[in-house]
Amino acid sequence: MIPFLLLAAAGQAAAPAPALPEAARKLTVEQKAAQLVNEAPAEPALDLPAYDWWSEGLHGIARNGPSTVFPQAMGMAATWDPALIQKVGDVVATEARAKFNSQPLNADRGLYQGLTIWSPNINIFRDPRWGRGQETYGEDPFLTSRIGIAFVRGLQGPDLKHPKVVATVKHLAVHSGPEGGRDSFDVMVSPRDLEATYLPAFRATITEGQALSLMCAYNAIHGTPVCANPMLLTERLRRDWGFNGLVVSDCDAVGNIWMFHHAQPDAPAAAAAALRAGTDLNCGKAYLSLPQAVTRGLISEGEIDTALARALAVRRMLTVDSPWNRIKPNQLGTAANRALALETARKGIILLDNPNDLLPLKGKRIAVFGANADDLGVLEGNYHGTAINPVTPLEGIRAKFGRDIRYAQGSVLAEGAFVGVPETALSSNGKTGLTVETMGANGQWAASGQDRRIDFNYTKTAPFQRRWTGTLTPPGPGQYRLRLDGPACWHACPAHDAVKLYVDDQLVIDDVIGGKKLETTIDGTAPRRIRVEIDHKGGDEGFRLQWLPPAEALQAEALKVAGDADVLVAIVGLSPDLEGEALGVSVPGFAGGDRTDIVLPEMQRKLLAALQATGKPVVAVVVSGSAVSLGDIKPAATLAAFYPGAEGGTALAEILAGDVNPSGRLPVTIYQSTADLPAFADYGMKERTYRYFTGKPAWGFGHGLSYTRFDYGQPTVTASVAAGQPVEVAVQLRNTGARAGEEVTQAYLVPPATGETLVMTDPVLQRQLVGFTRVALKPGQAGTARFTIDPRLMSQVWRDGSRRILPGTYKLYIGGGQPGDGAGQWTQFTVTGNAQDLPK
Repeated sequence: MIPFLLLAAAGQAAAPAPALPEAARKLTVEQKAAQLVNEAPAEPALDLPAYDWWSEGLHGIARNGPSTVFPQAMGMAATWDPALIQKVGDVVATEARAKFNSQPLNADRGLYQGLTIWSPNINIFRDPRWGRGQETYGEDPFLTSRIGIAFVRGLQGPDLKHPKVVATVKHLAVHSGPEGGRDSFDVMVSPRDLEATYLPAFRATITEGQALSLMCAYNAIHGTPVCANPMLLTERLRRDWGFNGLVVSDCDAVGNIWMFHHAQPDAPAAAAAALRAGTDLNCGKAYLSLPQAVTRGLISEGEIDTALARALAVRRMLTVDSPWNRIKPNQLGTAANRALALETARKGIILLDNPNDLLPLKGKRIAVFGANADDLGVLEGNYHGTAINPVTPLEGIRAKFGRDIRYAQGSVLAEGAFVGVPETALSSNGKTGLTVETMGANGQWAASGQDRRIDFNYTKTAPFQRRWTGTLTPPGPGQYRLRLDGPACWHACPAHDAVKLYVDDQLVIDDVIGGKKLETTIDGTAPRRIRVEIDHKGGDEGFRLQWLPPAEALQAEALKVAGDADVLVAIVGLSPDLEGEALGVSVPGFAGGDRTDIVLPEMQRKLLAALQATGKPVVAVVVSGSAVSLGDIKPAATLAAFYPGAEGGTALAEILAGDVNPSGRLPVTIYQSTADLPAFADYGMKERTYRYFTGKPAWGFGHGLSYTRFDYGQPTVTASVAAGQPVEVAVQLRNTGARAGEEVTQAYLVPPATGETLVMTDPVLQRQLVGFTRVALKPGQAGTARFTIDPRLMSQVWRDGSRRILPGTYKLYIGGGQPGDGAGQWTQFTVTGNAQDLPK
């Protein structure tokens, strides 16, 4: 019997490591090492099938076929609703189990097929330029902690002896860009910033959320690679926080210790350093050199046994006598799961500005613009599954406002960036889109429908052949670059789909997708006959027909469409093609998956300016994974939708129509310009995030409007408490408008001055979120928001990294946003007694 993992409370000694069963002790060192890499082979001596530890579930089970695709993590954070996100985590775990249970329990499990989910990403989104910030819960440690705890609890379920899946919080620590150089970057972080900003969410998800696994990051801290850092993995994680779960490296991070950080001379030394520091499992191959490390005396076999015991305990607790083995495959993509995705999208869309109450739209002729209006990728974000029946913004608006809604792409996302060829350029048999044919078992093509555009995710289904035929009609003269594209292959993807493109019956592309760009150029002076073919034999991968058209032609088409409308809805922003993990993109404003400018790219600003010049009101909907400033563009109304998941188009249309009252709140600050930010590679927190920024943002953290109004009464608060005791707060609020709505009531604390001498690089805390809750009220109805402020949230961090609660007067603001943003009230309370030090 392998004992289940145990978790000790923070500040206590770590629970004892699980015992290694006798059969495992008899394995050779080579056999033991093989079980400590992500691609663990079958081990007959232990009755273990092959198992790949790498599975993803950031906002739905990812890279393993169809699943319910929820809003990207940033969109989930924008709900400010931990109870809802716990339900999301539960569905993600259910669908992981549904897929896992579709095979016998003793079946081999390949990449992305396991129950060890490498999510959530709880890194702090300290700088909006980081392309992977979309995977996080925003810039605030407290909000990140509460959403992270909820998601972990949803994934793992109520019984940690029999978890539904194992959650893996990542990436410890101080990992938030730049993507370029991430394999070798050495972060010079101050003790104060480490304790006050970068570690709280990890502490909370381990000690409160009881995450059973944690991932160490690529970067080094003060010269020591994190995956070989005993201060973090042994002292802080296991000793201070009492963690005895499984630590896994980010993929190839152990190899990076010697190959990029040059902190060790070779793979055996790097593997020994990581294992000894507390990294149990290696995503990669470096731990296969552990036998050499033992031979050289760099590590003992007993230390390998400790890591192996943890790994085997996880595999047992997930499968042996698990009640979750009863989950059926038909629990995947259910109507209830889809409804939850829709609710999450509704609550995560933010009304940023509506100065003249243009929204909701009633009795208006609407036209839709923007490349993001009809794009699958901006629904799904990154680390996603194959969305089931996804609804783009254009489709959602048409379903709500009428099928005759006109659309024009208007612009590409950024100069030099390809976008999907829109429906407006494609026709066949007098209809919009292209005729679809599928190869039958008899070797003959058979008509199988009409597709508006070619923008799909295909899964690991039976191979098929498909072709699309019709006419491509450019919107104006000029040179058009065409591309057949799929995502770059992530890992172990030897099979790619063969594709062809014919233009006017001439074969111009004949290759396989994945890893290289398949392009051709056509002249846009006349319509062109096209035929696209795919021979799908690969795994989960997308397939798109894209173009890079002349800007003038797209804008002219947009202005023509605008002439027949009363209100112009522009779906603008970014896409996972431009921001994300280690991308190869290099266009103005972007570099390697990160951004170099936080303002909406110029091509889209020109589109918005041209639409505004018509004199008609423009509604801008920003779809992105990170904060986007509109610069000097001032639309009549502005919303932020982030990457809203498979139901994003429906949720957006409901909000535009007023069927749903918007209630999302920003989990990040939207700065005015890039000039507001410190250097990207500077991990100091001075002038970063609402907690330390002293300037005026475009829209602040916590901001979000409603179609109704809420007024606040004077809060009641515990007048005086001893240091180390919680504070109880209550405030009454009333819906004074004409619509039912939900208010996200927020509590911000301003502690007394520490008296500590500061230097120029020290961040100065402006305020700190210490509580939030949703309150649903009908018109005229009053309700009460209640908070219990944890003593830890009243503490401050000194320059040496120590944490202390001071006696004195604490100011507290309660309202619908930060002070000065909407309705709210100030109050205060007093902490008495002596200063109290808190454990790390």
